[in-house]
Amino acid sequence: MQRITITIDDDLLDAVDGLMARRGYASRSETFRDILRDMMDRQSAGDPAADCIAAFSYVFDHATRDLASRLTQAHHDQHDLSVASLHVHLDHESCLEVSVLRGATGSVTAFADTLATQRGVRHAHLHLIPVRVSAADHAHGERSTAHGHLHA
Repeated sequence: MQRITITIDDDLLDAVDGLMARRGYASRSETFRDILRDMMDRQSAGDPAADCIAAFSYVFDHATRDLASRLTQAHHDQHDLSVASLHVHLDHESCLEVSVLRGATGSVTAFADTLATQRGVRHAHLHLIPVRVSAADHAHGERSTAHGHLHA
């Protein structure tokens, strides 16, 4: 780890200290590291070919005609992107679904947009996390296979 010195305006330092207090960071250094990670994540999200994992959450009205079926079919149609989903009944009309997605940022974003724009879907939010995929050939138990590992 490297140590650096920066010069910063008082109002920006106040904003950093406020963020540090609100989020509970242990130090200004950790606060700055997280700010920089967030900026790097935003840059990676702009590259449609960059690999990512994502959490896509949305609330939908389960009574909307064929909506639940269309959402399920969309996940099946994009099974290469859709890793897992959690379905929660919020009340008599609304459901929350949280889907874990994996793939190229452009494909993941397009898939999330397809779901978010369905009639009856509301409060949709996509959280992208850039990853680096590396191939590995090693044993898990008694078998050895080459497969990708994600590094966030």
